[in-house]
Amino acid sequence: SGLLSRFQTSAPTVRTLSSSKPFSQNIPSCLWKLGRLNHVAIAVPDLEKAQSLYKDVLGAQVSETVALPEHGVYTVFVELGNTKLELLHPLGEKSPIASFLQKNKTGGMHHICIEVDDIKAAMTELKKKKIRILSEEPKIGAHGKPVIFLHPKDCHGVLVELEQA
Repeated sequence: SGLLSRFQTSAPTVRTLSSSKPFSQNIPSCLWKLGRLNHVAIAVPDLEKAQSLYKDVLGAQVSETVALPEHGVYTVFVELGNTKLELLHPLGEKSPIASFLQKNKTGGMHHICIEVDDIKAAMTELKKKKIRILSEEPKIGAHGKPVIFLHPKDCHGVLVELEQA
C-alpha cells in the first residue's frame, strides 16, 4: 500500500508560461533581427555520392555543383521546402573543408546558416558582446549575398554563418 498510496496522493506539478507577460520580454532589443534558418551545411568526402543520395535515393531537388574559390569549397544545395542542405566539398589545398574532413573522414555537419536583416549592424553588436567573427568584413556567399561566420567557441560548439536576407 505504500507505493500505491504515494501515487494516489501526489499531484503532478505543471509549469505554464504566464500569458500576461510576452515571451520576448527578456530578449534585449537589437538594431538587427535574426531571421529564418537558411541552411544546414554538411561536409562530404564524395560530392557525387552525396548528390546521388539526396537526388536518386531520397528524391530531393538538387542543384548543380558551384565552385566558390573565395571560400575554398564546392557547393551543392538540396531543397527541402522549409530550408536547404548545403553539401560542401573541398576546393583547393587550403580549403577549410579539407581540414574538417581530415578530422571527420566520413563527413558531417559543418555549420548552420541563419538569415539576418542587417549584417553590418549584427557585426557591430556581436563584437560589442564579445562574439568573435571570423573575418573583418562580410564575404559574398553561395547565394550571392554577404555572409559572416561566428566562432564556434562563442556559439556553444556550432559554427554559425549569418547571411544578409
